[in-house]
Amino acid sequence: MRAAGPGIRLMMTTDAVGGVWTFSTTLARSLAAFGFEILLVTLGPRPNEAQKAMLRGTQRLSLVETDLQLEWQDPAGADLCHADAVLCGLADRFGPDLVHLNSFREAIFDWNVPTVVVAHSCVNSWAEACGETDAFTGDDWKAYSQSIRAGLQKSNAWVAPTRAFRGQLASQHGLPETGEVIWNGAETRSRSPAAKQPFVLSAGRLWDKAKNLSAVARAAPAIEWPIRIAGQFARNSTLATPITSNCELLGEISHAALLGQMEKASIFISPALYEPFGLSVLEAASAGCALLLSDIPTFRELWNGAAVFFNPHDPDEIRRCLRLLCDDEMQRMRLQHAAAKRSLEYPLSKTARAYRSVYGSLLTVVANSPSADPQRGEMMG
Repeated sequence: MRAAGPGIRLMMTTDAVGGVWTFSTTLARSLAAFGFEILLVTLGPRPNEAQKAMLRGTQRLSLVETDLQLEWQDPAGADLCHADAVLCGLADRFGPDLVHLNSFREAIFDWNVPTVVVAHSCVNSWAEACGETDAFTGDDWKAYSQSIRAGLQKSNAWVAPTRAFRGQLASQHGLPETGEVIWNGAETRSRSPAAKQPFVLSAGRLWDKAKNLSAVARAAPAIEWPIRIAGQFARNSTLATPITSNCELLGEISHAALLGQMEKASIFISPALYEPFGLSVLEAASAGCALLLSDIPTFRELWNGAAVFFNPHDPDEIRRCLRLLCDDEMQRMRLQHAAAKRSLEYPLSKTARAYRSVYGSLLTVVANSPSADPQRGEMMG
């Protein structure tokens, strides 16, 4: 099976709330560099200027911002008809060969071309990991679950970023594990080991219970090294990480600034209760940070043998692991080397090549169908 080549017109949805933006923009830039024509369409809150700067100067890539709601913002689906009209109208004008959806429910629309759904997370699996299932049992959330299942079933292909999350998602929604696993990738960059400084870094949405960043903040007073946490403070001011001594909250910083912090940090800690992949962990590893990770299936799948794992529900264990790694330079250097070496197994080029292969398989089916447009078949690379 040949991968999709230059000239393919790809419409991709994204959102600017979390790691989906980093995933979609880096993948889109890579595909555009290969010759794809990309229309990137935002759902949910609009990207800020720093986020949009990540796309600046990229040829063959256009950004369209909408005010459509994300599926978890609209669990009952009140915005669905409007979203259908807006997105399909964009597709009519752009004329894509493929539609890549970084969400679920939009796959139920009547697209005239193959669709790929990439599963980054879902409220159901989030709630199960965070012990919040009782809060998502009403009719609205039943409709949300039905739309996820329908989107996965109607898409021509769906992808998960880890085997662990594929299994969790399939089990959660009563589906066979037919999705393909494509690990996310990070852009390789040069780094200077001499630049490492004695501080611990963590990152994520501070209002998101799944990120569990309050566990890091509470551990900070017992740690000799300073701890820095990067991420949005609170959504609607309903949940914030407690401010403690020896813990600096950096707030929402640009992606470039976060990478700069990773270049300097000696240790990166993620106490996540739920993480379908963890792109920030990969970026920290690529920057040569020693990894301290919660012992959850996705992190084990990706980083076993290249990180120290801890029980994210045990404050004493978190403090103990932090103190040991701050004090043990040899162990810290060994883990920094191991993480950097493992990160080389997840390059962006490999991720982009895998998606091109998925796209190519779908376009081959279209090209070989009796009603295929001959010109579309000629666009295979």
